[in-house]
Amino acid sequence: MPDATDGSTIATPSADPTGASPRALRVRLIVLTFLMLFVELALIRWLGGSVVYLSYFSNIVLLGSFLGVGLGFLWAGRSSVSLLRFTPLVLGALVLFVHFVPVTLQAVGTDLIFFGRELKPNGPPRELLLPAIFIVVAAVLACIGDGIARTFRQLANLDAYQFDLIGSIVGVVIFTLLAFVGAQPIVWGSVVTVILLWALRPRKLGTLALVCLPLVALLGTLGVESTKSGVAWTPYYKANYAVLGPNGIGVFVNGIPHWFQVDETQEPIYTTIYDRRAAATPPKNVLVIGAGSGNDVQKAIDMGAEHIDAVEIDRRLLDLAATYHPKRPYDDPRVTVHIDDGRAFLEQTDQKWDVIVLALPDSLTLVQGASSVRLESFLFTKEAAESYRAHLTADGVFAMYNNYREFWLVDRYANTLAQTFGTDPCVTHLENRGQAVITVSKDPTAIDCPAEDAWVRDASTPAPVNDDRPFPYLKNPSIPSFYLVALGLILLVSLLSVRLVGGPLRGMGAYTDLFFMGVAFLLLETKNVVQFALLFGTTWLVNALVFGGVLLAVLGAVTLSKRVRVRSPWVLYALLAGSIVINWIIPQHLLLDLPFALRLVAAVVLAFSPIFLANMVFSQRFRDSGDSTTAFAANLIGAMVGGVLEYVSLVVGYRNLMIVALILYGLAFLFGRRHLVATAGSRA
Repeated sequence: MPDATDGSTIATPSADPTGASPRALRVRLIVLTFLMLFVELALIRWLGGSVVYLSYFSNIVLLGSFLGVGLGFLWAGRSSVSLLRFTPLVLGALVLFVHFVPVTLQAVGTDLIFFGRELKPNGPPRELLLPAIFIVVAAVLACIGDGIARTFRQLANLDAYQFDLIGSIVGVVIFTLLAFVGAQPIVWGSVVTVILLWALRPRKLGTLALVCLPLVALLGTLGVESTKSGVAWTPYYKANYAVLGPNGIGVFVNGIPHWFQVDETQEPIYTTIYDRRAAATPPKNVLVIGAGSGNDVQKAIDMGAEHIDAVEIDRRLLDLAATYHPKRPYDDPRVTVHIDDGRAFLEQTDQKWDVIVLALPDSLTLVQGASSVRLESFLFTKEAAESYRAHLTADGVFAMYNNYREFWLVDRYANTLAQTFGTDPCVTHLENRGQAVITVSKDPTAIDCPAEDAWVRDASTPAPVNDDRPFPYLKNPSIPSFYLVALGLILLVSLLSVRLVGGPLRGMGAYTDLFFMGVAFLLLETKNVVQFALLFGTTWLVNALVFGGVLLAVLGAVTLSKRVRVRSPWVLYALLAGSIVINWIIPQHLLLDLPFALRLVAAVVLAFSPIFLANMVFSQRFRDSGDSTTAFAANLIGAMVGGVLEYVSLVVGYRNLMIVALILYGLAFLFGRRHLVATAGSRA
């Protein structure tokens, strides 16, 4: 029924009486929301591994998911035709198309660098392909969202929201466990198939064909993918590897060249690091960040290092390297392996090394939940360089190398090291364009640098990046034009979709405040993901814990709101504004300086306080919404718009996203103030 107090004009069809008990409805809601989140996470991983370069744009899948679920809620509020039964058809069609029509997304440009861009594009331009993927993902999630909404509206608003969150938390936990054990796509597909069969329970011949045939096609396709030799699914990638004769293996991740093992480490990319050391004696302790292939570890062994610490973020890739490297460096007793994020590893130790090597740490994928932060982004900031300096011995040498693609990126890193170490680094350019080895030390005499390799800055040298704007591959603070085009098309498609499915937009006007809450909340969540990635590492486990923590904070707010009605909701807005301002005032480097336990407590309190308060505000408002499906849809569509707005961080940084979120909550307060007055008056 429409909310008589808010002037809504949207007619909500009453739910068909099913005779289901409240317990059965809650179980169904938990299972369907589990399915929703599980499919969303599976699509992010599978599409990123199947559409070359989509791992650089995984936020597009997230945006499509938010819009799709919102559209599903709008549809359920206006039509008696259920979309849930079409989920297998749409999902199966997506999987079949991606499997049989390989697509290499275009990823080129001189002001924003993508590693592996030497691959030949295959398919439509990225400005069209990204919105197309967005639309199809939205269609899949709209079908699932419709099923959720039809169960959702048969329960009290906060009761439904509470069990929706429980299902989402279970989805995060199960998918995290499957990522931990390296489950293949056939396992993900089997989980989805079982739940869809349980939810749809097809009996009639037509329904059986509509449901079962696409699911058989989906399982068959994923089964073929999962039984291919030379393929491993890590928590971060789809990794393809091939044996290179006596040289070990070569690895492609998400379709992009990653690393290749070599039998001999006499290539200039490895020897230059040690050639630049002025010391005649072998290094005692060496740290390799991005140990991966094992080539750098083997080189340190060859140079006579007494002990090598090898840090690698992906255990599955390291296992492959350890198995296939012809000299088996990881079996050497002088080598200690650490499965961790390189920056996080340094923050947790006071050890010093004679040589620190940043060895090809380009991850080729994003931190999940962030539109522009790659797994390795925090290794290249000015604060990271300060950490390298602090962990070197008095005459220790820091070195980094890669095929950087553009000379301006080499200059950016050289400039970062020069400002941090107080001396200009040595930059040795090798054969390929942009391929360089950069070495530096606190002690200028510790580097033996040929005159032609002495780095010289000029007026065009890009400035270093910092932890607030960790975008080393973006030459200048800006939103690249192709992002603007793709995001503009996505917003246009979203507007048309909402209008088509939800009817006149003025019908959602009663829930404008919930829309702004959704926009702001997504920014808060993104800031949390990025902040925890910096403080505790960009590992998949940290990421999963953050998402789980966000959902638990939201669940806590909803559970409390079911028992407590705040007499003056504006007080919650004031507390929320205060918590956002505090988060903006406190710089991140202060938290990095804290001991681990205290840093964890401080990070949790600071990050989850606004999350909790924001959802207290939302829950108090949502409790009395007369049209729960439209209200929830408005909030979800707002979250999608928040995902688009997150790209502003490329210009203003993540810290200032808190100010944007504060403004948006201010707009929510203004548009929803009559509900605050009504609530306060009813309890006076």
